Amino acid sequence: MVAYIFDKMLVQGVRSGQIPARTQKSRDWFRDKAKNTRSVTPTKLMKEDVSRFVNRAMIGKMYHFYYDPKHKKTLPYYDTFPLIFKVKNVPNGFLGINLHYLPLRQRAVLMDALYDLTTNTKYDETTKLRISYDILNGAAKYKWFKPTLKMYLNKHVRSRFLEINSVEWDMALFLPTERFKKSNKQSVWKDSRQMV
Repeated sequence: MVAYIFDKMLVQGVRSGQIPARTQKSRDWFRDKAKNTRSVTPTKLMKEDVSRFVNRAMIGKMYHFYYDPKHKKTLPYYDTFPLIFKVKNVPNGFLGINLHYLPLRQRAVLMDALYDLTTNTKYDETTKLRISYDILNGAAKYKWFKPTLKMYLNKHVRSRFLEINSVEWDMALFLPTERFKKSNKQSVWKDSRQMV
């Protein structure tokens, strides 16, 4: 299912002269297509295309996965289906920037800045971000990462990691897959804006 969703958008993009991630115009085109794809759900994404599933997330790559936080009773809200770039390994888990914590416009702003950190311009399976907390914290253009940085405990990850290919980052960015508990996305996004 996930391959079908992304492949369909990629074919439409190529036919209209857009090549993902290569130019701002093409990124905007793919983001707009994803924004208007309402039928995508976490269940649909996680049902098929087992070739995309990995047991361990790599730093600098984008993933979807199911998560059940250890301290969910005390958290004001949380996302059970994060869309992250893994930033760092920590004892018993990892840090990731969960893009769902940002409104769509700010996701795009942060993602546009993150493209400066890609390891190459092939946008294939070798492409990832050269990402670290120090890099993100050291430049104003990455300021929107602050409300997105979350720690994930390995024991509370509830699925394998669904790897999103670099050519699909802009599409995944805008798919309506956030699944917040204890609050709605508008309230979460308001808090994120205030944090920055």
